[in-house]
Amino acid sequence: MATLLRRLPALSRSPRPWTQVILRETLIPRCGAPLLTGEGVPLPACGRAQSRRQHADASAALEVDVRRLEGEDDGITEVLMCRHRARNALGHVFLSQMMNLVSSLANDSARVVVFRSLVPGVFCAGADLKERALMNHAESDRFVHRLRSLMTQIASLPMPTIAAVDGAALGGGLELALACDLRTAGGSQRLPRTVGLSLAKELIFTGRRIGGQTALAMGLVNRAVEQNASGDAAYREALGLAREMLPQAPIAVRLSKEAMNRGIEVDMSSAMAIERMCYSRVIPTRDRQEGMAAFLEKRPPRYTGE
Repeated sequence: MATLLRRLPALSRSPRPWTQVILRETLIPRCGAPLLTGEGVPLPACGRAQSRRQHADASAALEVDVRRLEGEDDGITEVLMCRHRARNALGHVFLSQMMNLVSSLANDSARVVVFRSLVPGVFCAGADLKERALMNHAESDRFVHRLRSLMTQIASLPMPTIAAVDGAALGGGLELALACDLRTAGGSQRLPRTVGLSLAKELIFTGRRIGGQTALAMGLVNRAVEQNASGDAAYREALGLAREMLPQAPIAVRLSKEAMNRGIEVDMSSAMAIERMCYSRVIPTRDRQEGMAAFLEKRPPRYTGE
């Protein structure tokens, strides 16, 4: 297996822990600017004329799109990264379009969201260094702050999210994948929550490259799959996981995500209180009644999200 993992030197803070991943030929580089999660602020246009021209030229291009699957896959929504010319690098237009799209999903009825790339061989190339080179220190800081807001937006989506990584996930591209519930791996805050502090330090301090099976054995990844001829093995694996989630009660799934994400940040007593609060919101739902009726009638449940 040609899969390689290296550390992400950028410091990444997250208000939530994350688990599980899908991995294939993912390279996590030693370079890249720090990316920290947090609240975003409006990003003014870059102070140089060339950057403004680049931004204007790119504004009409569709760099992030959405697709809702139909038929048996109804309920699965795909976020498509399609900035082919720049390998999905995190530039102004890409960031704005992604933030708008993710914001629209916050109140969406989708049961599962899959983040994938339409650019062959790459998930996301990280920061757009050509744009970054045209920013002064203040502009660069504001842009990174906005990137933090995007990662928080993705992490806060109420439904399960999966990053299907069929290529390089570099710097901020890895951070984007890490913001999903099922994902590739790395980063100084999320990584210790997945593999433990000592092992996380070893991987980050040494920048060691490890194969997919080793990553799987240490709990760094959820699935390590061989690439196929069409280059979308990780996406197919992600789609399989999403299909397993579709029959489940959507309200219960969302509240279980909330209970786990919030509960793991606090002591056990507080966590149990959070779990109780989340369960109390499930009790009055029609889906709960449907689940009990289906059990008694020995038939598959038909959940509607009500």
